[in-house]
Amino acid sequence: MNDCTSGLRSKWLVLAVQILCFIACVHLPCTAIAFGSEAKEIDFSRQIRPILAKHCFSCHGVETRESGLGLHDFELATKALDSGKRAIVPKHPESSEILRRIASHDPEERMPPEGDGLSENQVELLKTWIAEGAEYRAHWAFQPLSSPEIPSPQEIAFESNAIDAFIAAGWARKGLKSSGNASPRSLIRRLYFDCLGVPPDGETLESFAASPTMEAYEAIVDKLLADPRYGERMARDWLDVVRYAETNSYERDGPKPNAWHFRDYVIDSFNADKPYDRFILEQLAGDEVPDPTIETLTATGFFRLGIWDDEPADPLQAKFDEYDDFVTTIGQGILGLTMNCARCHDHKIDPIPQKDYYQLVAFLRDVTTYATRGDEKSNSQIDVSPPAVRERSEICKARVQEIRKLRRDIENEGIASMSDEDKTAAKSPDRNKVLEKKLKTHLTEERWTEYEQLKTELDQLTKELESLPSQFRLGLAKCDPKPPPTAVLMRGSPQAPGEEVQPGFPKIFQESAPSLPEVGPADRSAKRRTLLAQWLTSANNRLSGRVIVNRIWQHHFGRGIVRSANNFGQMGDAPTHPELLDFLVQELLGHDWQLKPLHRSILMSATYRQSSEGTPESFEIDPQNDYFARFNARRLSAEEIRDSVLSVSGRMAHVMHGPSIFPEVSDDVKAGQSVPGKGWGKSSERDQSRRSIYIHIKRSLVLPELSVFDFPETDVTCEARFLTTQAAQALHMLNGSFLQKQATHLAGFTRSLGGETLEQRLRLAITLAYSRPSLPDEITRGIQRMSKLRDQFGLTEDQAFKEYCLVILNSNEFIYVD
Repeated sequence: MNDCTSGLRSKWLVLAVQILCFIACVHLPCTAIAFGSEAKEIDFSRQIRPILAKHCFSCHGVETRESGLGLHDFELATKALDSGKRAIVPKHPESSEILRRIASHDPEERMPPEGDGLSENQVELLKTWIAEGAEYRAHWAFQPLSSPEIPSPQEIAFESNAIDAFIAAGWARKGLKSSGNASPRSLIRRLYFDCLGVPPDGETLESFAASPTMEAYEAIVDKLLADPRYGERMARDWLDVVRYAETNSYERDGPKPNAWHFRDYVIDSFNADKPYDRFILEQLAGDEVPDPTIETLTATGFFRLGIWDDEPADPLQAKFDEYDDFVTTIGQGILGLTMNCARCHDHKIDPIPQKDYYQLVAFLRDVTTYATRGDEKSNSQIDVSPPAVRERSEICKARVQEIRKLRRDIENEGIASMSDEDKTAAKSPDRNKVLEKKLKTHLTEERWTEYEQLKTELDQLTKELESLPSQFRLGLAKCDPKPPPTAVLMRGSPQAPGEEVQPGFPKIFQESAPSLPEVGPADRSAKRRTLLAQWLTSANNRLSGRVIVNRIWQHHFGRGIVRSANNFGQMGDAPTHPELLDFLVQELLGHDWQLKPLHRSILMSATYRQSSEGTPESFEIDPQNDYFARFNARRLSAEEIRDSVLSVSGRMAHVMHGPSIFPEVSDDVKAGQSVPGKGWGKSSERDQSRRSIYIHIKRSLVLPELSVFDFPETDVTCEARFLTTQAAQALHMLNGSFLQKQATHLAGFTRSLGGETLEQRLRLAITLAYSRPSLPDEITRGIQRMSKLRDQFGLTEDQAFKEYCLVILNSNEFIYVD
């Protein structure tokens, strides 16, 4: 076993070096605005505006314009000032007062007045920008969608679709070439993980490997997009975005009953290829659509997924924290903007004033708080039971309330004739004790009989209510149709309301304020959220389409055309291929917001089908692979690793939907909770073998198989998974009970598949894990290692093979996709 583990450690060391190098590359800043552009022109939005925003806008910006100077706008920045001078004279830095004041050593003149001033590089950038004309170009993300023409690059032999034409045009400018096609087996393995999140089945793999035609590949793509497991795979990305979890967080981390219905809603929506605009509408306003259904009501669970403090020190502050959670998730998740930065003050970088933030909050003010302590049902649990059940339930509940009042009246009659001491005790927490001992003696026989009969009826109704086949969904069960006015909160404090605002869209979108609908007595909401959802998914919205298209690209390539998927603002990354981004948005709109056609175009592209083995020239010219001249190999996600282990060991239980499952968790892991083990159930062996998407997500207790491989923080929206390499991963993969158990199952599975000899079983294990036939030297090395385990450590053949199966499941080839 020593040779096996030392070899494995070597592999992990190599893996660590590779990944650290990879991370170092992919997180370098990207400044190119258009692919292939070698221009040295200053980019206002990325290089100049951040300087002005940080050092100048507090005195010369939107809200304050000392000396009449506003540096946020071209006209205001270039006009004559009160002194007669001009702060910025386009193309004439020598005449621009701003540069003279920045360079001044006079404390009365020097700008900015506080701090160490600007760096030499910042001054040079301003000087060059002014010399070039001081153009105030709008940030790329705030510009209207374009309709780019498909490039027709000359002398580029690159076949497939429009995506490849845009990519090839970038190569032509950079002097890059394609890395060539991926091998048939690598391509199909990649395709299966991207579409389904599990390894390919042997029959499909071998058939394509024998005849890797485009027709065969296209047929596989169509088959996978129609597979129900597609929805399970794609849903996980969206659940990351909407901070999905099934508990409240904070110390007690209580459960959110029926949250799993939202997870199933997302799975079904992706499988049905529900148009993205409808998908968003249902989540933000599924209760406001005409003739709402169980499905649309379930979608409003979006508002109930966030964290909730069941004992806040400041309830009003906690309520606005919930609104901030909504704005943050909508802003970053759908618009790709960090709107929450403007909760306490105007956004320091992006042109989003504090007023814009509270205008968005105003759309959402009819959303009630998640719950009130002691009643976590009224606001958040929607009764979707059959009409007959709901009707009977309402009758029973009404009668229960009536009985409780009648019994209370009888009790008060008896208390009225008791001694003063007993009357006082009856007003204390000891009331029930007093009633139990003395009530009967202070009532007539007739009233006591009536009291007991009411008690019997109450017990019967309680049992009936518990037995009714009621159905509930987490969502907006109760809204405020006439919400209170919304004010700008000074420094974000609800104790310091300022100017009152109406629902409205951020100024940068130049949209007129919406006409608010009339709210009648029968309305159960303010009907504003529909307006917000419709604006977010209008064809003219400049960001929503770009954001979701970028997420789809990120899903398939490991990084988006915009790397900062939740931040398209001026502190985010610029798109490496802006024309391609807008082209894909137009394609999405052309297919009525359906996502499967977009997935299909990407999967069919030659860009996607490339090998991950780049040439030395491509690594030198484009180390970050910004131009996609090769495919980026990636590590499997936490869920993919667990699901792959279950698949190759023959244990995967393909059962869709239903309540979440509870895999086994050690007492050491549970010890991290305030009440160890509270809220963590125990599922059957079969249920524990279901896909990872069905695992109960408890904020204070994340399954080690997931957490060690970078399962996201669920308190806030997650734009992309980290890809770390750290010692805990290797320790868990080697020593964790889950992997140990599954290695045993893999060993047994090979025997059930017909592996009679050790060599046959080893071949089967390698093929199952790596999606390829075994190599002669692998078999030789494996037999030698297992012989050593038997001879030196006294293991039986089965024990040695199990240990070697564990090594296979720990290999880089198993947990990486080329």
